[in-house]
Amino acid sequence: MALIYRQEIIQDITLFTSAPKAKFYDRIFECLDLSDFPESTATTGRNGYSKRALLRAFIVMKCECFSYVTDLLDYLQNNLLIAHYCGFNILKPLPSYHTFERFIKNLDNDILKDLMKSQVLKLSEMGIIDTSFIALDSTPISANTSQNNPKSFKKNKFSKDNQPKNDKDCKLGVHTASNQHNERNFEFYWGYKNHVLVDCITGLPIYELTTTADVADSSVALDVLSQTNEFLSVKECTFIADKGYDVKAIYNTVKEVYFGECVIPLNKRNSKNPKKLSSGHPICEAGLAMHKDGKFSDNGRTRQKYCCPLKSSKCAVCPCNHKNWNNGKKNRGCTKYVTLPDDYRLSIDRECISFKKIYALRTEAERYNSRFKSTKQERLWVRGLNAAQNLNTVAHIALLAVAAAAIIFKTEFSIRSLKSAKRSA
Repeated sequence: MALIYRQEIIQDITLFTSAPKAKFYDRIFECLDLSDFPESTATTGRNGYSKRALLRAFIVMKCECFSYVTDLLDYLQNNLLIAHYCGFNILKPLPSYHTFERFIKNLDNDILKDLMKSQVLKLSEMGIIDTSFIALDSTPISANTSQNNPKSFKKNKFSKDNQPKNDKDCKLGVHTASNQHNERNFEFYWGYKNHVLVDCITGLPIYELTTTADVADSSVALDVLSQTNEFLSVKECTFIADKGYDVKAIYNTVKEVYFGECVIPLNKRNSKNPKKLSSGHPICEAGLAMHKDGKFSDNGRTRQKYCCPLKSSKCAVCPCNHKNWNNGKKNRGCTKYVTLPDDYRLSIDRECISFKKIYALRTEAERYNSRFKSTKQERLWVRGLNAAQNLNTVAHIALLAVAAAAIIFKTEFSIRSLKSAKRSA
């Protein structure tokens, strides 16, 4: 009799998973609409494992912040109720490591992007996500290669000619540790970048794009805005970004195409700030106020030329004996050029209180990137661009599903916090 009871206890899968954890994933999967997601993994032969079940398993992996699939397999083996919620037949063996690897490597990323779009639209219809204040930022994703190992003694491991053999898609990139223009703390890495457009009010992602690490942040900004506007309007938005996006084309597009405003600090680009009088006239090296000497336009900008105040004098002597003074030419003396603020980029008052307060909202993008990286997306366990894209998109889908569950079921935990969501389920 005792043996029968022992067998019944072993077969009761609810006894091996905590009730709050089971409730958490039950709610997550209930809020995740996979009706448009393909079910079968094969067109011919055996059906194999369900694609929807494999996707749910990867969402569990991101919610549990596992770095490797082996950790996920151990977790599902010890929590068969969650494996059941994923859609697996727990009376049969669970998928192997290679099954998960093939799934994430071969899945079309457009399918996952469509699923993420449907989540964003659902939250937008509920009045949660809004595009009034949006911020764009990128996160470095290290490739699965020994050349990213700080303990590696391989020579020239960060040379462009030394492409990692186990990942032909990854590229060499550089990651800075600060947004300060005088900060020189940076490091090289092989891998990718994940560009995320975030709603600054709720701190939730709206659109994401994965590129190789050598792609400049500013070069994808217009594509991100265009792709987002196709399913969710960004008209009259306030676009917030750091100085890496200080490009004239971004300003003009946001202003002229989307009728919005840009809140982006100026990138000094090694430019010098000459001493000026209150009238705006620069001061030369000798301490004299320079004179205007005409305007000219080049490369879409207008610049005011200033010349030496003594250049027309025949008997004057330069107090600092400038190298251009005794050059034997008619136009002698030093010259300086000041770019006139005749475009939208230079017309923005970046010292006003409103600019600083709105720019402070950009920290929501950094906070979201921190939550994104906490799902163990800083370093990949897969190889190849498509696999990297799929893993990044799944992580965003998981975080959106947590937010949707918090709102639909009116739970006490924050839509921004994954840890509190699991504790309060």
